[in-house]
Amino acid sequence: MFVNGVNIRHDERVSARQTAPRTRYHHGDLRNAMMEAGVELARTGGPEAVVLREVARRVGVSATAAYRHFSDAEELLEEVKHTALAELADALITAVAAVPADGDPPDVVVARLRAAANAYIDFAVRNAGLFLTAYCRTASPDSKYEGEPFADTDAFRALSGLLDQAVEAGCISPEWRAGADIASWSMVHGFATLLADGPVGRHLSAEAQAFAQERTVELLLRGLTASE
Repeated sequence: MFVNGVNIRHDERVSARQTAPRTRYHHGDLRNAMMEAGVELARTGGPEAVVLREVARRVGVSATAAYRHFSDAEELLEEVKHTALAELADALITAVAAVPADGDPPDVVVARLRAAANAYIDFAVRNAGLFLTAYCRTASPDSKYEGEPFADTDAFRALSGLLDQAVEAGCISPEWRAGADIASWSMVHGFATLLADGPVGRHLSAEAQAFAQERTVELLLRGLTASE
């Protein structure tokens, strides 16, 4: 199953978060403390809130000490960005793992795809700041992350793995597999963005938002599994 490989990284991240300091840090742990502060700033205020001086203030050190670990706010933002992407991947993996594995393989795969799509959208709504940070563009010309292919993330690999399962289970025709991951991601991500930081979230009632989400996901699944 696709979750096996990324679950290893998931467990490592959970372990790191459990042992990372929150209000105190020992010598050598300042970078971890700053990362935690940066993630919390992003969680509440999006990428624009990740300011190095504010991070330094929150962990109780001077700006000079902070700059010993991050050359500027962009370097910190890049690290926070990848933490946000990791949390998004964790949400997808958790949702997919909760789907019962017993049943007809095609039904199980479709249920997993539905769970993953809804988890993606729900994460965007409940963690709007982190969601926007996960896909923000950093301004550093020497960014080590901007050159990475977008497919090289756990969340995208999870989606690709599910689509491969769908082909194996006979839910998706092999000839429609090429490009299906980008098309599916675009549809879910677009709706998630409109809901988390756009007119759908601002102008529709909660009931209308829920209906729009359900209809979006079901249209995606019907399109993926259409026989012709």
